[in-house]
Amino acid sequence: MKFQWTLLLGIIFALIVAVFAVINVDPVTVNYLFGQAEWPLILVILGSVLMGGIIIGSVGLFRLYVVQRKLKVLEKENLLLKEQEENVYLEKKKETSLKKQAPDSIGETGE
Repeated sequence: MKFQWTLLLGIIFALIVAVFAVINVDPVTVNYLFGQAEWPLILVILGSVLMGGIIIGSVGLFRLYVVQRKLKVLEKENLLLKEQEENVYLEKKKETSLKKQAPDSIGETGE
């Protein structure tokens, strides 16, 4: 359900940007470090939105990569701890069964 709301909000935002860009078609001067050029405002707006989307998307992918790496490390640690817990449980069970099998020194003297 969350994905559907995100998609819906993304579509609404895209429509708003598209309408805003289509309304503003006048040429504007864009200053670069090495010069300037005249571009239609629609291209400047759409280019800015595209660059913002690329930047946000790359930051999101980086965070996802970091979280996935951390998840792998924690899963390995969890598996190791489960194995250690199982080994301790088996050792205690073995000790308990050995104590039950050992002859009682008071009761079994052979007389």
